[in-house]
Amino acid sequence: MLGSSRFVGSSLNYSTLLLEEGSGLLYVGGRGVLYALNTTNISTAAGLRIDWDASPEQKKLCLNKGRDNQTECYNHIRFLQRYNESHLYTCGTNAFRPLCAYIDAERFSLVSGFEEGRDRCPYDPAKGYTGLLVDGEMFTATQYEFRSSPDVRRNFPFPTLRTEEAPTQWLLEADFVGSVLLKESINSSIGDDDKIYFFFTERSQEQVVYPSQTKVSRIARVCKNDWGGQRTLQKKWTSFLKARMMCSVPEYELHLNILRSVFVLQGRDARNSIFYGIFGLEWKNIKASAICQYAFSDVQKVFDGPYMEVQDSKWREYTGRVPEPRPGSCITDVHRSQNINTSRDLPDNVLTFARRHPLMARQVHPIGLRPLMFKRSVNYVKIAVHQEPALDGILYTVLFLGTDDGWLHRAVDIRGEMHIMEELQLFEKAQPVQALVISSALRSIYVSSSSGLVQVPMAACQRYASCYDCVFARDPFCGWDGKACVELASRAQRSNLTQDVLRGIRGCRENSGNVTHRKRSVMAGDDVLLQCELRSNLASPRWTLNGRELMGYGLNSGYRIGTDGLLIIGARAQQSGTYRCFAVENSVSVLVFLYSVRVHTDPPLPSPPAPLPPEFQTYRHMEAVYISLVAVLGGLCLVLTVVLLYMSFCTRLAARGRKSSQQGLQVLGASERKRSSHFELKTISSHCNGRQDRRSISVPTFGAMGDGFLQMVPGECQLSPAKTPPPAPPLPMPPPLPNMDYANGLSATLPSVLRKMNGNSYVLLRQADSEGMSPLYHSFTEELNRILEKRKHTQLSLQPDESSI
Repeated sequence: MLGSSRFVGSSLNYSTLLLEEGSGLLYVGGRGVLYALNTTNISTAAGLRIDWDASPEQKKLCLNKGRDNQTECYNHIRFLQRYNESHLYTCGTNAFRPLCAYIDAERFSLVSGFEEGRDRCPYDPAKGYTGLLVDGEMFTATQYEFRSSPDVRRNFPFPTLRTEEAPTQWLLEADFVGSVLLKESINSSIGDDDKIYFFFTERSQEQVVYPSQTKVSRIARVCKNDWGGQRTLQKKWTSFLKARMMCSVPEYELHLNILRSVFVLQGRDARNSIFYGIFGLEWKNIKASAICQYAFSDVQKVFDGPYMEVQDSKWREYTGRVPEPRPGSCITDVHRSQNINTSRDLPDNVLTFARRHPLMARQVHPIGLRPLMFKRSVNYVKIAVHQEPALDGILYTVLFLGTDDGWLHRAVDIRGEMHIMEELQLFEKAQPVQALVISSALRSIYVSSSSGLVQVPMAACQRYASCYDCVFARDPFCGWDGKACVELASRAQRSNLTQDVLRGIRGCRENSGNVTHRKRSVMAGDDVLLQCELRSNLASPRWTLNGRELMGYGLNSGYRIGTDGLLIIGARAQQSGTYRCFAVENSVSVLVFLYSVRVHTDPPLPSPPAPLPPEFQTYRHMEAVYISLVAVLGGLCLVLTVVLLYMSFCTRLAARGRKSSQQGLQVLGASERKRSSHFELKTISSHCNGRQDRRSISVPTFGAMGDGFLQMVPGECQLSPAKTPPPAPPLPMPPPLPNMDYANGLSATLPSVLRKMNGNSYVLLRQADSEGMSPLYHSFTEELNRILEKRKHTQLSLQPDESSI
């Protein structure tokens, strides 16, 4: 943020800016307050402030209407413009009862007495709104009253005009984002009138290609000297026309239908003017923005084309005869030759046609039939445009784009391709940019948000530290003078400056010397990260080892190249050497980092110990005695272990004998069931409808787990909503596990078998014989019950994979 300044007042929501370069003041409208700031440095205390908040009584009435006391029940300044040489005019929401007032510009104070603002300012501070003061006449567009429809109005002087609502509604849930006056009467060969254009998004009336999109972007116009009709369209616009604006990405068949902001770059005359629009998607969960560029000559062709009309409740192109003079047109010399000097002199058939045909059939397409720029993962919300001449004599168009999270992007139009030169984070906390104005005289941009204002220079060339940084940026404001990057406007002599906006590759003969050199010593087998952070978002890294380029994408290459550096995987001796990191941009490689890496294959040997003094020799004999004692005690422990294992083996044989004597008393449900050293696993079908489609498999016994059968029940059957699984039964304390491996290679931790199952089933184990159980039984069942308790309320898969059980 070099060269920037900030202003943070005591209020919030600085949504309205008025820049007056002649007086050197920036007027700011916030929540309940107005400021007049010094344009040279907005952080300097000028002391010019007007407090204008809603009264406590009005705030209470706002609360009674169900409004939000934290955001809505304040006086949000929505309109602030120059009225005449001595006064400004401003309007505020005033806690859902709008008021307007005049401001004495010299004293910067409110003139006594307020005017009713319900026809000039919206109630809601979040409603889309735009307005202009033109020769003492006020033109505004918004949803004015709480329950009213959106409207385009001339508020004063008398007579006031507005749009029609019946039988054809001219505006449908319109959300306005901007307006502009084009003085088409200047140098007009037909005596044309000035026109005011409005930009907005509204609910679609005609059939659209994509039914999921319910909104369309529009441009509408009215004539400045429209006075309404004599009998038909009394106090209504006779010149209102609107058309759809298209902004789509052809290769993706993506239509961006929400207009967020506009900026008009006026040319030598109205027909040479160009306007830029920011378009977004209707879906809130997808971030994407497109900048489309339109010529007003194309807009004029659309308004001179065919109309649309409602046929069978649908909008279709009108193919009948159009009355004369052309409906919706301004008064020209042709009208005056027919004794039609004002709109009140127009015939009724012309006004009736204009009343029923406000929509044009053709669409306004952007220059080149595609966006000037399309960017994913970014929501642009405000735009300002400036044209700057470069060293090559070309006049480049520079776009300043504010985002919904408080960033400012600078982009330059290079032969129809947009190149983003810089991205600046203006505010510490993410917040939308609310207003954006440019001072070409002071070469500054003023950006406001809910928390404050920031003044940023159009270009901070000193941010570019080297010749390559300065040239690669392709910034028409900046050039390299051999020692530093400087602004062209600050140099009268430019012959020694280097700049290449078109390609961004020429002019730098050698590296500027900004190379970081580091040494790294690592052990063999270690993973090592060599960092290489690139300053430019448009650059890509290129690595070499001893002059040989490293690709870093093979599975066994030993390298991985990422955006933050080079990872050496399992360092080997042959990976020692000199590593260089280059920043590649515009097909030019610039050395950024240099590493000298040495891989040590053997650990360093410790130095031999010094000989012990004579007094420590006796301790060596004591150490031998201690080792002998430990060996004797270890032998005793081994003998005791063998005795305990023998006793355990005898006990187990006695238990097996008792079990064999009781085997004849057990009823298993079938006389032909034979004793076996195998478990019988019955896999219950996952279909819980009583089918008999069951299968049995046999699994060898795990060591001495005993006889009986092991029943496995998959858990995919849906439980009844009225029934919950029973809790797991309490278990006795498990005995210690034997310290041995089993014949099938499994260790004594049988629960690990359950963990290794790659299915989504669980099993229920039942042991038929309570005696002679394996010592694994309690440990296994205890962990299994924990798993069952954890999964008891989990939604199970409806399509079990029985092969995984």
